[in-house]
Amino acid sequence: MNIDDALAALRRQASTRVRDGMVRYGIPSDNALGVQVGAIRRIGKEIGVNQDLSLALWKTGIYEARFLAGFVGDPARVTSAQMDAWCRDFDSWAMVDTSCFCLFDRTPIAWKKIGPWSRRSKEFEKRAAFALLASLALHDKKSPDAPFRKCLPIIERGATDDRNFVKKGVLWALKLVGRRSLALHGEAVALSKRLAASPSTSPAASARWIGRDALKDLTSAAVQKRVKAKASR
Repeated sequence: MNIDDALAALRRQASTRVRDGMVRYGIPSDNALGVQVGAIRRIGKEIGVNQDLSLALWKTGIYEARFLAGFVGDPARVTSAQMDAWCRDFDSWAMVDTSCFCLFDRTPIAWKKIGPWSRRSKEFEKRAAFALLASLALHDKKSPDAPFRKCLPIIERGATDDRNFVKKGVLWALKLVGRRSLALHGEAVALSKRLAASPSTSPAASARWIGRDALKDLTSAAVQKRVKAKASR
């Protein structure tokens, strides 16, 4: 499937109702067709891995085309320059999370982007650091605790950013890192307690909110049971 075929497949699934409803989820619809994620995913499965098409889709600037680009990209061929370029283009939480969760976290250079991206000033670029860390925590089955442990100070630093999509990304990362292993669970709980003890005034208020929510999740019976089960394997 070439770029024209891919765009035609997306347009066949387009709906004005879907496009108009995107705003409710904080997704800009100015350059969107109005295609549901499930339909985009099905088109991606039909295409398979195609890095050249992925790059071409991203260049169109069309929301659904960029979504599809994350589904069909080849992690082995994604470059550092590409990751940084896409990061600069991010304009919604959905685009950030899909790119990180479906493509970037499978690249050999994923770990190298977390630190630099966490220092970005723009909201969605900074969110990308924590979305990528959360994705690695869920999908990277081979890495030991060490690289995740090194990211805990990044999480702590990011917790004071009170912008909605950054703080939710930080929370997501903290929860999933804390579920990786028994040791990381203990360290994540300790960090959550520190954050929860932060003042209720800005900018520490977001750290307090993150800490309390993460602590509730990580100390739940279900999560503790899951972590202990992992430790006994």
